[in-house]
Amino acid sequence: MIQTLFNTVPQEPSLLDKLRDGVQKTREGLVSAIEDVLAGKKQIDADLLEELEYTLISADIGVSTTEDILERIRERVNRQLVGDASELRGLIREYLLEILVANDRPLAWVNTPPAVVMVVGVNGAGKTTTIGKLASHLKSEGHSVLLCAADTFRAAAIEQLEVWGTRTETQVIRQNTGSDPSAVMFDALTAAKARGVDYVIVDTAGRLQTKTNLMAELEKMRRTASRVIDDAPHEVLLVLDATTGQNGLEQARKFTETSGVTGIVLTKLDGTAKGGVVVAIAKELGLPIRYIGVGEKVEDLLRFDPEKFIDSLFATSKPATSKPATSK
Repeated sequence: MIQTLFNTVPQEPSLLDKLRDGVQKTREGLVSAIEDVLAGKKQIDADLLEELEYTLISADIGVSTTEDILERIRERVNRQLVGDASELRGLIREYLLEILVANDRPLAWVNTPPAVVMVVGVNGAGKTTTIGKLASHLKSEGHSVLLCAADTFRAAAIEQLEVWGTRTETQVIRQNTGSDPSAVMFDALTAAKARGVDYVIVDTAGRLQTKTNLMAELEKMRRTASRVIDDAPHEVLLVLDATTGQNGLEQARKFTETSGVTGIVLTKLDGTAKGGVVVAIAKELGLPIRYIGVGEKVEDLLRFDPEKFIDSLFATSKPATSKPATSK
């Protein structure tokens, strides 16, 4: 750890600081845009609502959620519960938080370990990296973890997971490339039961939601898991790339239909203004956001907290009317 000239240790950024930094682009694309629409306006009229509608949909909040927000505004205006445009920011914040809280659930835990967590998603979403970070996160909470290298198709997938196993001091159960993924899972779950491991995290081959044969393979793995451990898998986490926005919502819909997805891990949130898709997923699919990725480091996978997420979007945004100072 580096010390300064005054012999003090630089402080690591807090989780809240990381979250605020991670949602900065989404904050600019959503909250700052809302503030731009409302700036200097008093009357809530059709033109204002149309601007708000465009802003919310552009921020990937989703059509359904946007319609509900506008309906809530109209209802409160009609009942004379709100009469000034400046109040709408708080109303939108309140509704988005309601959606996220309503669908928030903790990661599965079982009375008799192991809890089995299957991780699914398309290629390029950051699935294997997320597994390594999740293993580190769970171990930091005092849990024992075993990794299962059931992505036996992609070149170097097993080796990539083993790198994370070494980095996080977590054992990886593997077979050779081309092996039956269900057989690898069987070995991993049998070993975990014998050792009393808390969590088994299962890496699966990346697949498009449109490839029916690969999706059928996931169902076979689910059946294998349930034969070894009752009610397994206890979680099916879908890893989504936040930069895909509404395409991510469609991925989530298809994977939920075919793979029984129970929660979402949203990666690369720090690199996009489309983080509003977390609300669309929660509202339209009723799925909790389990974790969000806000950077490349192991510690940059954060457990999703609805209140902190909304606070980070709304509480620290800069007023839309502020302008940078000009030098003379």
